[in-house]
Amino acid sequence: MLTKEIYSKTCERALEYLNKAGIVVTEKEKSEMEVAEYGLNDVENIGLELIVYVNTDRCCAKELVLLPGQTCPEHRHPPVEGEAGKEETFRCRYGKVYLYVPGEPSKNPKAKAPKGSEEYFTVWHEIELNAGEQYTLSPDTLHWFQAGPEGAVVSEFSTKSRDDYDIYTDPRINPAQNRKV
Repeated sequence: MLTKEIYSKTCERALEYLNKAGIVVTEKEKSEMEVAEYGLNDVENIGLELIVYVNTDRCCAKELVLLPGQTCPEHRHPPVEGEAGKEETFRCRYGKVYLYVPGEPSKNPKAKAPKGSEEYFTVWHEIELNAGEQYTLSPDTLHWFQAGPEGAVVSEFSTKSRDDYDIYTDPRINPAQNRKV
């Protein structure tokens, strides 16, 4: 369970990475930072920290912070209420992030599935994003990503975000069960 102490410490670390990336956030944004730990009690390995700038019926913009080696678990954004799933663009602002999508599996992937969760990572086509590089995912595309050894800050630009509808490969994850303490 995400305790207030873990939440606070994780947010403090995330703010350090945002600072390294030169991204200025307001006090209000800091106070509304979310910690996604997916109910797995392993935020150091599976999770991410995020700030949502805007999420309307038409668009969404977020900052995603991944601590060194931290992994956002495999998932997809399905169609909801007659609309296509979320289309999203990830732009790396700091560090390095390894994004995995369907396709020819990479021979020597740089990321490793978190210990004890290996069976829930099924797509292994690697896209390496360094600061200034970006990649756009089509709706309903299975994907996961992991920070490199120096951590990563990724700006996400997308259509409307409906995180509670995301479908995770790992059946232990309840998408509605995380965020803020």
